[in-house]
Amino acid sequence: MLNGPDFTRDMRRGEEDAVDALLRVAFAGPDEAALVHQLRKDRVIAGESVLAAQGEVIGYFALSLMRAPKRWLCLAPVAVHPDWQGKRHGQRMIGMLSEWARISGRYVVVLGQVGFYERAGFSQARAARLETPYPVGNTLLAGGAGPEGVPRVTLKYPKAFGGL
Repeated sequence: MLNGPDFTRDMRRGEEDAVDALLRVAFAGPDEAALVHQLRKDRVIAGESVLAAQGEVIGYFALSLMRAPKRWLCLAPVAVHPDWQGKRHGQRMIGMLSEWARISGRYVVVLGQVGFYERAGFSQARAARLETPYPVGNTLLAGGAGPEGVPRVTLKYPKAFGGL
């Protein structure tokens, strides 16, 4: 029997409160939880995944539909409970996601800590040609058509990101 977390899986109905609590503790405040509430309200979340351990939600990430380009996704937020951080659970969650993006051919954009996301399979270099309202130096990309196939496009995030 495994003592660690389960595999990442789709969030189940009824786990919204556990995710909300996780986001509030992982980010030491309500902002990321409010973002997720707004993304849900706007019906732009393409998927929500959790990592559970011992019956508790200890990890979470959301994929939302970009306004442009069509079919592109953005990853945010990503959270691991502070008691479980530093044990590579976040890297494992996001590594599985970046591999899904590669296999499926879907582009997934994330804004965040370059070292963490690059270790999980995202690429800062592949995102360099993207036009974004956020710092391009902290924008990373996974999936899509391959290293040579990153188009020059302008990213338009879901409206909920405008409040950040």
